[in-house]
Formats: sequence, structure tokens, C-alpha cells
Amino acid sequence: MTVGQSPSPGPTPGLRERKKQRTRTALLRTALELFTTKGYEETTVDEITEAVEVSQRTFFRYFAGKEAAAFAVQAMTEQHFVEALRARPAGEGPFDALRNSVLETWDTIGEAITEIVPVDVYLRMLQVIESTPTLLAVHLRRSLDVEEYVARLIAEREGLDVDADPRPRVVVACFGSVMRAAGQLWVQGHEPSLDSLRALTVRYLDHLGPALATDWRETSAPTTRPPAKGTNSV
Repeated sequence: MTVGQSPSPGPTPGLRERKKQRTRTALLRTALELFTTKGYEETTVDEITEAVEVSQRTFFRYFAGKEAAAFAVQAMTEQHFVEALRARPAGEGPFDALRNSVLETWDTIGEAITEIVPVDVYLRMLQVIESTPTLLAVHLRRSLDVEEYVARLIAEREGLDVDADPRPRVVVACFGSVMRAAGQLWVQGHEPSLDSLRALTVRYLDHLGPALATDWRETSAPTTRPPAKGTNSV
């Protein structure tokens, strides 16, 4: 370029980044729609790229493979949760910090999810994961990895050695189990909204303390069941 000559106009870094984000979103949306309609194993990368009209090279620029695309929304949600947990007040107890972080996540993540796919597609993708052995195995492994990472965050917050004090792993294991139970119930339900998932999360977290009580008979109302068929009540 000659000295004094104005640079030729071109896309700013902001425009380039937005174009990349649009391409990634289009690939991810297409992949999830194909996974949920055709099946994960039956969908090929070629079909995804042909639908978006880009090359395989472009797909692999954004995703390591189909598996990475299948778990991309979950990964985004997990990252959102971790960031929320890091931002919780230092004086907040471990369980309260976990609870408030996950509720904040469900309160704020909706727009980010729906920018990629409708919530019902996200729900159906979770159903695909639950019903596809290869994906379910990856899902369980990822859950364990996330729990270990979060346990170390909790230990760091509390000034503990996670390998010497079992409490961070214990509280995160309990919390993670409750979250999986609520999530599985949501996946099996018929109300594809994040509000319903949040409500289930609150309900199940509220039951964690009573469920760990020493004597359930003293912490819950008695339940009367009809006698089994063929038996006589005493």
C-alpha cells in the first residue's frame, strides 16, 4: 500500500467473528436436527455440511466430530454453570452455592440455547443421548469429569485439599445425582420448557435434605397403601 493511501475497506474482526459464529450455529443446528430426526449413528458429516453448503473442512474447523456437535449445547450449559459458581459470594455455603448457580444458569441460559435450536430440539437431543449407547457412555464419562472439576472448585472456595477432605466430592456427588434425576424426569416428560426443568430442579433439590435424614418416618408424612391383591389387611 502506498504511503498516504487509505486501506481498502474490508470486514472488521467483529464482522468476521459474527460470520464464523453464524456458520458454527448453522452447522450445530443442522446436526442436532438431523440427529433427532434421522438418528445419531445414521447421520453423516457429509449430510450436515451439504445441508449448510460448506465443506467438511469447515465442519472440522468448529467441531472435532459428530460427538462434539452432539454435546455442544450441554458443554455450553456446563460452562455457564461453572462461571456462575465461580461468581458466587465467598461466604455462601457449598450446597447453597451449587443450588444458586444451577438456578441462575436455567434463568439465563434460555436465550443462548434458543439462538441455536428450539428447546424442544434440545430436549429431543437429550433423549437421543439417553437412547444411544455410544452417546450415553460419553455422557456418563463427561458427567464424572464435570463433577470432579466442580468438586475441586468447591474445595478451592472452602480452602480445602480435595484429596484429603472428602466433603467437596461428597456434596458434589449428591448434587450431581439430584440434577441427573431431575434431568431424566424432564427428558421423559411432556413439557419442553426450561421453566419446567427449573421447577423440577427446585423440587428435587428441596428433597435432598429430607432424603438424607436418619429416619424417613420422622421427616415425612405416613403413606397409606392399599393391600396387595390376594392379601388380607391386618
